[in-house]
Order: sequence, then structure tokens, then C-alpha cells
Amino acid sequence: MFRTTKTRSVKLSVTILMLIAGLFMIVPFLWMLSTSFQTPSEVFRQWLPSKLDWTSHKRIWTGNYSFLPYYLNSLKIAVIGTAGAVFMSAFAAYGFARTEFKGRNTLFMVYLSMMMIPPQVVFVPKFILFNWFHIYNTHWALILPAMFSIFGVFMLRQFFHSIPKEITESAFLDGAGHFRIFFKLVLPLAKPALATFAIIDFSWQWNDYENALVFLQSPKLYTIPLGLQNFVLENNVDYNGMMAASSAAIIPMILIFLLGQKYIIQGVSSSAVKG
Repeated sequence: MFRTTKTRSVKLSVTILMLIAGLFMIVPFLWMLSTSFQTPSEVFRQWLPSKLDWTSHKRIWTGNYSFLPYYLNSLKIAVIGTAGAVFMSAFAAYGFARTEFKGRNTLFMVYLSMMMIPPQVVFVPKFILFNWFHIYNTHWALILPAMFSIFGVFMLRQFFHSIPKEITESAFLDGAGHFRIFFKLVLPLAKPALATFAIIDFSWQWNDYENALVFLQSPKLYTIPLGLQNFVLENNVDYNGMMAASSAAIIPMILIFLLGQKYIIQGVSSSAVKG
């Protein structure tokens, strides 16, 4: 009885501490929403707006610097890049996990070691390469490199290893080839891992600032991170407009998480059952 009471007390204490930590983490998010509905004179003077002022939210879509083109550009890049990254990573991960060839593990370790190279190191080679292929200052300069994710290959390979070999071996005995096994058997079983990676990769591409800054010159091609620079004026910062734009920018992130949440929960549940 004493042990049970002590265990419950510990769990309750941990839950309270995690709740407090969670509240601290969402403070910037709450400040962003509050500022987007405030007037310029209320910023930094009070936490809550005197009344909900929708002026900034309307202005970012209909003002001189409409946020809509940046929004559509980011959606285009993130959706196409994420879809390509999920497919290419899954395809490569299956090869490393389920096909036997000489030097497979060595090749995978060499491939994995590329994660240690800072992305800034390859900016100049990528710039030269994109000039050769005439895709500099186009969205393809961001989409094509984003389709190849070392992290995605590593993550999905580890998941494919957790799938019992007996399943794929029985499919081989029934006459199925690698392509049929990959599309009909492995991918449906890997939905939790695919959804998790898609959410992570989408967030990376949606918030990518450096690559857009280096490889995009035309303002009409700018993405949301670059578009937010319009709110940094010569003598001051338009915090209301910036926070309103930032509030609108997180909507796709929330939607894609809600869409993939059930698959993540399925993955956690199945892992718990296996354990």
C-alpha cells in the first residue's frame, strides 16, 4: 500500500512538472497570437489586447506586401519536396534493409556519415551545379535537394528492420518480386514511420530559411521565411504584421500533424504491444 501511494505521488509530481514546463513552452506561441490582435501601441505594454483587432490579419493578405504568394510558394515547395523525400527515402531504406549485396553495410555507413557535413559547406558546389542545370533562382533549386534525405533513409531503414523477415520471405516464396513487396506489403506496414517522417520533413522544408535566401533572388519566388523580412522596416519592426503572418504560417503545420497523428499513435501502440 505504501509503495502504491509513493508511486502515485511520484507520477503526480512528474505530471505537474511536465505541465508547468509545457505551459512555459507555449508562452511564445500565446504572445504571438496576442500580438497579432493588438494595436501597435499595445505591443510590449500589455499581454492581452484591449479588443480583437483584425487589421493586421487583413493587411497581410490584402496590403502592399500580400502574403499569399509566399504562402503558395512555401506550400508548393514543402508538399512536393516532402512527397519526394518520403518516397525516395523509403525506396532507398528498403534497399538497405531488405536486399542483400556486397558492401551494403559499408555503403550505408558512408552514406550515413554525410550527416556530419554541415549544409553550409555545400552551398558553393550547389550554387555552381544549379547554374549548370539552369535551375538557380527557381523553386527546383529547393525541391530537388530536399527529395534526398539522409535522415529519412536512416529512420525508415531502422523501421523496416523491425518488420519480421518471415513476412517478406513468404512473399518471395509466393513469387512476388521486390517492387511488389515494397509497394503492396512493406509500405502499408510502414505508415506510422512514413507519417512521422513526413511531418518532420515538412516542418524542415516549411521553415527553411538559409536555402531560400541563397538560391532564390526574385521576390515573386520568395517563401514564407523570406516574406517575413518585409515586416522589418528601416527604422522599426512591424510586430503586429509579423505575428499575424507567423500565426497564419503555422496552420499547415497543425493540419499535417492532425492528419498524420493517428498513424503515429498506431506506431506507438504497436511498438508497445511488441515490447
